[in-house]
Amino acid sequence: MMLLENTLVTVIALSTPLIIAVIGETISEKGGVINLSAEGTIMFCALFGFVGAYETDVAVMGFLSAMLLGAGISLFISFCDINLRMDQIAVGFVLTILCANLSNFLGQDYVRINGPLITKLPIPFLSEIPFIGAVLFNHSFITYFSLILIPMSWLFLNKTSLGLNIRASGENPTSASSRGINVRRMRLYATVIGGSFLGLAGASFSLYTKYGWSEGHTTNYGWIVLAIVIFGGWNPFRAAVGAYSFSLLQILAIKAQAVTLALSQILPLLPFPLMIFILIFIQYINRDDVKNVPKFIVSILGGNQPQALGKKLPEEI
Repeated sequence: MMLLENTLVTVIALSTPLIIAVIGETISEKGGVINLSAEGTIMFCALFGFVGAYETDVAVMGFLSAMLLGAGISLFISFCDINLRMDQIAVGFVLTILCANLSNFLGQDYVRINGPLITKLPIPFLSEIPFIGAVLFNHSFITYFSLILIPMSWLFLNKTSLGLNIRASGENPTSASSRGINVRRMRLYATVIGGSFLGLAGASFSLYTKYGWSEGHTTNYGWIVLAIVIFGGWNPFRAAVGAYSFSLLQILAIKAQAVTLALSQILPLLPFPLMIFILIFIQYINRDDVKNVPKFIVSILGGNQPQALGKKLPEEI
């Protein structure tokens, strides 16, 4: 029981930045914008958040500065998409390369130095409940935020007028515009909200789950975020399951190193290609011409991709 408890605690804590980033990217894509700069944005914001916390000696300032940087990067993507009508994929890919290289160059003076620590905040009474208390109610404030963010993001997208307008703009911009929705503004809101969460996720890496800064500190996690969004079918709850599953795979791979020393360098990397293979399978079963996959598998793994995702807005909007 203790082993299970410790494993679940680690999974929830380790998944904190992934949950935040995945929810942010889900909101962005629900509005019709693929933020392909996720890899570079998370890495640059990890550095920016660590520097902000280190220089002020206040961890919260690190999180806020990273969110502002993430929002600023996404604002540039929105400008290129909405005003300049540039290709989202191309802009995001260029920004990924730029931000990743900038973070490695600018972060040289901050490698392996200590900044303010994020401590656990046990919730009175609830944290004393056997098993459940340790698993759910004995974490840092940023982990609590990631847990609350899952249902709140679902409610935002499905039960608020702003969330529904964002979804309508990502599905059919022309129809949404004809009903009086400002599609340009909705795309802007969705992208900036998503970008700010990517920034917060970056700071969560360098100030919590992967404390400190090093070159390539969050390498590959941005691509995993993009994959988990598709794995989750653009649904916050399913995406959260994907994020927790990925973290569990990482933990199991690390634990397996003690059993198979010969594969100690390979096992920690296995979750990354495994997630890609799962993504390929999900994309396969979502094809219209695929008929031989059982319906229950399609209902579990099938996705609901926004119809206007990655497409330029019609000129009349």
